[in-house]
Amino acid sequence: MEPSFKTQKEAARRGCITGEMKRAAAREGIEAAVLAEGLAEGSIVLPANRGHKSLDPWAIGKGLRTKINVNLGVSGACRDWQGEWAKARTAWSMQAEAIMDLSCGEAAGDFRRKLTAESPAMIGTVPVYELAHTCDPSWLDLKAGDFLEVVESQAQDGVDFMTIHAGLTRAVVERLKNRERLTSIVSRGGSLLFAWMAANGKENPFYEHFDELLEICREYDITLSLGDACRPGSIHDASDACQIEELIILGELTLRAWQKDVQVMIEGPGHMPVQEIAANMILQKKLCHGAPFYVLGPLVTDVAPGYDHITSAIGGAIAAASGADFLCYVTPAEHLRLPTLDDMREGIVATRIAAHAGDLAKGMKGAYTWDYEMSRARKNLDWEAMFTLALDPEKARRYREESSPPDEETCTMCGDLCAVKNMREWMDKPDW
Repeated sequence: MEPSFKTQKEAARRGCITGEMKRAAAREGIEAAVLAEGLAEGSIVLPANRGHKSLDPWAIGKGLRTKINVNLGVSGACRDWQGEWAKARTAWSMQAEAIMDLSCGEAAGDFRRKLTAESPAMIGTVPVYELAHTCDPSWLDLKAGDFLEVVESQAQDGVDFMTIHAGLTRAVVERLKNRERLTSIVSRGGSLLFAWMAANGKENPFYEHFDELLEICREYDITLSLGDACRPGSIHDASDACQIEELIILGELTLRAWQKDVQVMIEGPGHMPVQEIAANMILQKKLCHGAPFYVLGPLVTDVAPGYDHITSAIGGAIAAASGADFLCYVTPAEHLRLPTLDDMREGIVATRIAAHAGDLAKGMKGAYTWDYEMSRARKNLDWEAMFTLALDPEKARRYREESSPPDEETCTMCGDLCAVKNMREWMDKPDW
């Protein structure tokens, strides 16, 4: 980027096409000028901290393929540094465009810096996680300046986007005190800020000092992922007043960030019944002025622990089809434990299915072609082509090899009664 431009948004607004824009646009199959137009208006973000030297940039937003994010990281409860690193490498090898490093504890900084040194995927963080685990003597004794310091420290490490729960104001806290919610705040970062605000009787430091936060983001080109501290943690709480009130505030903060040429995306629910998802996507885009929408799920039911990658994929597909731009994966271990590597794989595949289903619905370039080519391979009983085209080629090949049919053209589901084989033979007859 030209030295005179601090952020990708500023460059786009001034008519400059950066190398990152060219690369991201090429990956979407669009002109760089089209991507730059979206960056300038705020409907697209291109998270690309200048300190993230290994980044292979992606853009998120209007007119682009739906991207996915994977959560991982070391902590005081899980110090398996090598295990989390294996997850990170698997995430980008399975084509996750972003990794959210939720590390905390003594090894957090080293792990984060290794990620920004080696990961081609975008790296995101929630700065208050690290702050809460490293403060001395107590989280509740922190000063407002401490919150900004950890943001700048992580920015210096090359983090591309950060979840900042700036919309949890004292007014929203007062509404939560009415105890109308079943599950209150389920956001870890939101709950930490709530406790600090309640203990100190002060405003959210990220909201009170938002202009100072923007200066840091502008300096390093951090994309603000404005967090939804009040995202619903249960079907009961979906689309309630707390969620919507916070969303209105996030829309106001979006405009303030854009005035400083800081990139913004908005985080969303959470747990939500199917019939409310599309309306929530429309409402977010309206209240937040078309900023890209980043959703966790939504999980469409509360009753499936162990299968929440499925409940999330159902909601994610509907959300993506209705305008969501970025899906955070959910694994089978959600609500139960730290996910294993196998849990993570299942979560990634489920979320990629949801993203692709959404892209099909939105008519994204290349989405239909992928499905068409797979169907043509099935029509031709071309198993190698099917494996190549499969979203998870390894699993598809393994399932085939575990149950070999006598006739190599067919599978053990139908055998000689294979509809595809029989119809192909009859359709090829010249005089039937």
